[in-house]
Amino acid sequence: MKKILITFMLLAGFTGFAQIERIEPPNWWTGFEETELQLMVYGENIGNATPIIDYPGVSIGNVKKADSQNYLFIDLEIGNAEAGTFDITFQLEDGSEEVYEYELKNREKPASEYVGFDNTDALYLITPDRFANGDKSNDSFDFLNEKTKNREDDYGRHGGDIRGIIDHLDYIDEMGFTAIWPSPLVINDMNSGSYHGYAMTDFYKVDPRFGTLEEYRELADKAADRGIKLVMDQVANHAGVEHWWMEDLPFEDWINFQEKFENGEELVYSNHRRTTNQDLYASESDKKGMTEGWFVETMPDLNQENPFMAKYLIQNSIWWIETLGLGGIRQDTYPYPDKEFMSEWAGAIMTEYPNFNIVGEEWSLNPLLIRYWQDGVDNGYDSNLKSTMDFAMQEKIVTGLKAEETWGTGLVEIYEGLSNDFAYADPENIMIFPDNHDKSRIYTQLGESVAKTKMTIAYMSVLPRIFQMYYGTEILMDDTENPGDHGLIRTEFPGGWDDSEVNAFTGEGLSDEKADMQEFVKKVMNYRKNSEAIHSGETKHFAPEDGTYLITRKSGDEVVVLILNKSEEAVSLDLERFSELNLAGKTFKNLISEETFEWENSLELSEEGVSFFTTKME
Repeated sequence: MKKILITFMLLAGFTGFAQIERIEPPNWWTGFEETELQLMVYGENIGNATPIIDYPGVSIGNVKKADSQNYLFIDLEIGNAEAGTFDITFQLEDGSEEVYEYELKNREKPASEYVGFDNTDALYLITPDRFANGDKSNDSFDFLNEKTKNREDDYGRHGGDIRGIIDHLDYIDEMGFTAIWPSPLVINDMNSGSYHGYAMTDFYKVDPRFGTLEEYRELADKAADRGIKLVMDQVANHAGVEHWWMEDLPFEDWINFQEKFENGEELVYSNHRRTTNQDLYASESDKKGMTEGWFVETMPDLNQENPFMAKYLIQNSIWWIETLGLGGIRQDTYPYPDKEFMSEWAGAIMTEYPNFNIVGEEWSLNPLLIRYWQDGVDNGYDSNLKSTMDFAMQEKIVTGLKAEETWGTGLVEIYEGLSNDFAYADPENIMIFPDNHDKSRIYTQLGESVAKTKMTIAYMSVLPRIFQMYYGTEILMDDTENPGDHGLIRTEFPGGWDDSEVNAFTGEGLSDEKADMQEFVKKVMNYRKNSEAIHSGETKHFAPEDGTYLITRKSGDEVVVLILNKSEEAVSLDLERFSELNLAGKTFKNLISEETFEWENSLELSEEGVSFFTTKME
């Protein structure tokens, strides 16, 4: 906790007065590869002060005044300094001094032990405000702009919080998920719509309606005790218009189109032409229109070309990794910030944490655009980003399952979609998902077909991919009443509130159909968690025929066979077609029904759906 010490009593109204309001980052650590730390100091007239530090191993390099006299940027060189607190003395123009106590901490574990999520993991995405209300005392605060909770409003606060996630870690663990990704938990002190978390108003503060920093760390620790990684959702592209710095911006180019904002003029919004990041022929105006335009009027677009902003964002990410012991970062709207900065940002993190992982959101149905952002692709751009999100394959799966079976439509669209993996540097590090907080629920996307929903989850689970699922998909949550409506997509999880009539955590009150789906997901995820064949095995699939599609994963003696069947009538599948797999005579177990059979000449598929077979019997 920071502590301000005033060592020289100042007369009220004296022009030299500089009350420090904040220094960010609020603390730091010893032992990083990057030994320079840049402090952003904010306080009245602090830009006119001279900082002094007398602490072994810590020295002051550059000191930069901002355009606003209320900011000062100080570069510290941290050599072989020991952990501890030290004074930063600010000498003011009138000869007075102000002293701020700053802390350097020891790192809790070696950098190599910060292990990020990978293709052995299945992530559970949560919108915290809608998952579970574990602490009613933090539902609302009079000192925040949005003061009330209104569960009848799909875009209002409902009261879910960090404690609610902690309380149900056992459920997440038992379902077979190995990582959790909550949408942002840092404060969004906005006038409305603050529940979603993507309009930050202080990059270093947990939203009190979600809980405290200590509870956030408790979530990380208790998840880790169960072998579950915590992934943090971060935003480098924009902030919330109520961010504390918006009334006194440090530089004239801290945000994009800053002059228009400050003069109350009409803002410039992004053209959303994300291909300008890759397009060899893109005009400069289109490029700037993409990266510099605002999303909406309530989300100022940050200017990462300002070197102080760039440093601020990089240090903020590292601060959270160390503070929480993170197991990964999901970076929102990845193509929208300056792409050279994004390379620098990801590179700085991966330099400090070589076993870490970051997934970037590239919402594109073009695999070439997804490919572009992944590290290791020879395209003239070094992204330093290990993982991207596979919107393209998600779309292929939904389209293929819904389309009529013809020579060129239906399951063949899924088959051909997967064939694009040759383009990726590392397909296993791409994240596949049935749905998320921005897309319609998969059950709705598939016309409320349980069979097709099961096919989607099972198929995605065996792909050479990282798997991610949105909370409630396991119980067929939907947004069918108004498809695509964000408030409806992010519905309360039944059982997360005391007055819930249904409790999906315990199964109490769940319909048979929903309970069956939950059990299906539980079996698939728990098998996936321990399957070497899925984690690292050879992948082989066969072109669909007669409304069926077979894919296998194999490692040693473990063979996984997944069959998608779109036929509503009984099908006799000729197994001779798959003779190259050398499965004749092997005994398989149906993962769902637990029945066994011997692989011989044919297999009877009685109805539309998925068949999940394994040679692994325990």
